[in-house]
Amino acid sequence: MPTNSLTVTDNRTGKSYEIPVDECGTIKAMDLRQIKTAPDDFGLMTYDPAFMNTAACRSAITFIDGDRGILEYRGYPIEEIAEHGTFLEVAYLLNEGELPNAAQLHKWTDDIRYHTYVHTNIIKFLEGFRYDAHPMGMLLSTVGALSTFYPDARHVHDPENRYIQRVRLMAKLPTIAAFCFRHNRGLPYEFPRNDLEYIGNFVNMTFSIGGKHEPNPVLQRALEILLILHADHEQNCSTSAVRAVGSSAVDVFSAVSAGIAALYGPLHGGANEAVLRMLDEIGSRDRIPGFIEKVKKGEGRLMGFGHRVYKSYDPRAKLIKKVAYDVFAETGMNPKLEIALELERIALQDDYFISRKLYPNVDFYSGLIYQAMGYPTDYFTVLFALGRLPGWLAQWSEMIQDKEQKIARPRQVYVGPERRPYVAIAERP
Repeated sequence: MPTNSLTVTDNRTGKSYEIPVDECGTIKAMDLRQIKTAPDDFGLMTYDPAFMNTAACRSAITFIDGDRGILEYRGYPIEEIAEHGTFLEVAYLLNEGELPNAAQLHKWTDDIRYHTYVHTNIIKFLEGFRYDAHPMGMLLSTVGALSTFYPDARHVHDPENRYIQRVRLMAKLPTIAAFCFRHNRGLPYEFPRNDLEYIGNFVNMTFSIGGKHEPNPVLQRALEILLILHADHEQNCSTSAVRAVGSSAVDVFSAVSAGIAALYGPLHGGANEAVLRMLDEIGSRDRIPGFIEKVKKGEGRLMGFGHRVYKSYDPRAKLIKKVAYDVFAETGMNPKLEIALELERIALQDDYFISRKLYPNVDFYSGLIYQAMGYPTDYFTVLFALGRLPGWLAQWSEMIQDKEQKIARPRQVYVGPERRPYVAIAERP
């Protein structure tokens, strides 16, 4: 009997089956279809709502070990990438598989810089939104609309075409995001300045008044680190959405707009906003013990703690905590940070949270940092989308080139009525 297999005995029939286990330690779900109770039986399926234990693809982009708190991009530890890398370097790494040399980074940067402007009709499109439209709704709609400006993007199996569309999105998303920011404030749109670096250009487009903005290098580097930490995170909700929609061979703008739509949801991209609301609810350090007791009684939630994947301290949270200190050294201490630090200290000493492996995640401090930089809470998820874009593009491109991938089409377990005849309306009770 081979050792790289699983022996399954169906107690309904008494039959046994050998299911191969591949080098990754997985079995193919289709191998279960041979397990039947009768010749006309469909065959055995797995039932896994929310894909809690189902691998939908093979990917070489991001590695996560949630039990040990490890996150790696293409094999590089997130701690080293965030400390030493630039956002465009990381974007190149995720999309091309290796860190760029000087010539490759120069070309990548120049290609993106060349495409930062958007068509003037995009500006008219944005002006059609209400003054108080949610910036994520604006971003979602506008990115989807880009597919009508670049109809050549439908040629997804052409490698050169895939490259130029990824470059276009990397270049134009910060411009669109900045325009959304200014639209909400009734400010004129500030156009890209291609003499600035990628992050500096985005910051200038958001905060420049009368063409003047004095950059703060500490805050800009902090923003860059946050975007790097968000650049990819394996098969999360929005990345899965990009892959699923992209599996129909639709253009990358439409696929990424699906990712933005998924990120728009409060259970995904809105978690750091929930942390700020929680800190506001607590109000002061002396009220933390009482809040902790309410959480333990099931009367509230400790937002920013716990993660579907990480069962130890989220490695990104450790880095963000350091960034928070750097930012508040520039902007002045936020009373909410003092509450957050004390809340974390108490929770990490409490057996209730330790036994449930509830540790701070990436959202616990990120909202405080964005707020200190001058971004409003409804804009936090737009910043998340900016950071996640390189990962979405890399995952989309990998999926397109994967010969095992087909159009996404999950099975279901039907639980509705059995077959019955149609009843004319006059005869219905």
